[in-house]
This record gives sequence, structure tokens and C-alpha cells, in this order.
Amino acid sequence: MSFIDFIDPVGFVLMLPALALALYAQFKVQSTFAKYLHVPARSGMTGAQVARALLNEAGLYDVPVEIIPGRLTDHYDPRTRTMRLSPEVYHGTSVASLGVAAHETGHALQHAENYIPLSVRNQLFPVAAFGSQLALPLFFIGLLFAAPGTGSWLMNLGIWFFAAAVAFQVVTLPVEFNASARAMQLLVSQGFIGRDEAPRTRAVLNAAALTYVAAAAVAAMQLLRLILLRNAREE
Repeated sequence: MSFIDFIDPVGFVLMLPALALALYAQFKVQSTFAKYLHVPARSGMTGAQVARALLNEAGLYDVPVEIIPGRLTDHYDPRTRTMRLSPEVYHGTSVASLGVAAHETGHALQHAENYIPLSVRNQLFPVAAFGSQLALPLFFIGLLFAAPGTGSWLMNLGIWFFAAAVAFQVVTLPVEFNASARAMQLLVSQGFIGRDEAPRTRAVLNAAALTYVAAAAVAAMQLLRLILLRNAREE
């Protein structure tokens, strides 16, 4: 196999649009969050207060709201049933802070309701995490050492492992979109943000959603690249 075959220029070109989308998504979420982090919500409540109020309203009194270092490190941990908010969200009173806090509350509500896409994602997570670590090493070992025309079970195994990671990224999309939709509905209906403030909060959540779309696109294109490489090696 030649060096040109190994670096796979066609596959690299195939990846470029998805990688460009990923870079744009990261820029978009960072810039949009920074922009609306300085726009205070009229309710004057902090992200932590909003999260606590929404959790209590849903009867989830036993889900703690904790602070975690970093920016945009906010997440809900279904294993410990704990919500963790970054300092800017936990203490923040902006439309951005409230949107992120409500979004993570949406995940807690999904978990409490056994929302099917979230359950599927949680079940896929161990396989996807394990597979994403092993998929590429297995594939490229098979690519380098398999005899032409005979196929390689290592390449196929790597592809299947990577397919699990792609499935995880894809099923993440409805989970994230649903959490954002819940967030907007709860924030407006319960008066934490006004209807005129909603477009700014929605802009933050939409920018965050784009990062998940980009991650799914990158993963899907990488999977396609592996399949094309495998097929070319088999010829």
C-alpha cells in the first residue's frame, strides 16, 4: 500500500465540510453565549434558582444543583441524578444563564419520565465510549496488515465499533432538541423570561444544538471514510 493510499486524500476532502461545520459551531456557541451572558433577564433570578424552582415544580426535590468549574461545562448526570452548572450559569441572571440552566433541567425531566431517546443514549454510552477508543486503532491495524482481497475482521470490527459511536451521536440529537424545547416552554410559561426575551435565549440554545449536529456530521463522515477505505483495500 502506498503512502498516498494511507493518507487517504479523498477521505480527507470528504471530511472537510463536516470539520468546517464543527469549527463554525464551536465559534457560534461561544460567541452567542458570550453575547447574551451580558443581557440580564427581567426576573432577576439566577440560573441555580431557576433550576431549583423547575425541579421542585416537577417534584424532583432530591436532584441537587451543584456548581462545577469551567465555562459551558453544564450538564445533568443521570448516574448520580445531579445537575451541575458552571459559575456563569449558576450565579448568572442573564437570558443565556437561564436558558442553559433550564436546558439541563430538561434533561433531568427526561430522565424522570424515562424519555425513550435518553434511555437509548444512556444504554449506548458504554459501548460508544469503549468503541470510540478502539475503533480507529483496530481499523488501521487491519488496514495495514490484512492481505489484499481477503478482507479483515479487524477492519470490520473497527467499523462496527465506530458505528456504535455514530449511533450515540445521532440519538443525542432528539435528546438535546427536546431538552431545549422544554426549556423554552418552561421559562416562558412560568415567567422566568418574558416572551420578548425568548428569542435571545433561543439563540443560545440553538447555537448549542448546532454543536451536536456538527458532532454527528463529523462522526458520520468518518464512518463513511472508514467504509470507503475498507472497500478500497478489499479490491
